Amino acid sequence: MSLAALPALQSTHTRRALAAYLLSIADDELIVGHRHSEWTGFAPDIESDVALSSIAQEEMGHARLFYERVGDLAEGDPDALAFGRPAEQFRNLTLAERPNGDWGYSIVRLFLYDRADAVRLEALSAGSVTPLADLARTLRREERYHLMYGEQWLRGLATATTDSRDRIQNALNREWPEAASFFEPTEDFGAVLDSGAVSSSLEQQQEHWKDAVLTVIDAVGLSLPSDSADGAGGRAGRHTDDLRILLEEMTSVWRSEPGAKW
Repeated sequence: MSLAALPALQSTHTRRALAAYLLSIADDELIVGHRHSEWTGFAPDIESDVALSSIAQEEMGHARLFYERVGDLAEGDPDALAFGRPAEQFRNLTLAERPNGDWGYSIVRLFLYDRADAVRLEALSAGSVTPLADLARTLRREERYHLMYGEQWLRGLATATTDSRDRIQNALNREWPEAASFFEPTEDFGAVLDSGAVSSSLEQQQEHWKDAVLTVIDAVGLSLPSDSADGAGGRAGRHTDDLRILLEEMTSVWRSEPGAKW
């Protein structure tokens, strides 16, 4: 059944709010997946190369599924949503658009992002909008490997040598302010919560995420910097030049023949 036809989503206002929220998820998955894909051929070893390439492919596949749901609610074309918008219309987390840096930086981002994504999918899977709950449950099974992979690498890098640990701590210090804005609200998120599409508030989700992160961080002797709102704005379309440059590259083929089916 079409999402737009569900009784709980008959209000235009509710459909618009839910479309905005799902768009932020799709944009997160697309952009972080693209960043992961940039390690193909450059990861520290062949196993990591294959693993992160696989994770990247899955994230971009998940993005496609959410763009389709947005298109259902707002009558948009998934390809146009992914490749036809300027940077200011994207609603992804700012951290997702940052260049990869070194391997440690990318692992810290993967760890923080996937922990937050797991909480978000849990809230969707426990929601009362059945098609979205079913989708979230499916994706949670696929994301379980991402969680294991990121944590395994984080633990290894944080405990290997003093220099390695210091580099991971520095990456965590740089990334935490932007990661903490993962649960920044999208437009009219209250209507999404009222619809039952998600089972918990963004504040509750953020606390759950932080607890999950701290469990691992504490175990390997790392520490979180103070909370900060420095990374806020991505959900409202405020992005860095990093996203504009990424989109120029990512959409170049699509822009060469707009409307083509690849």
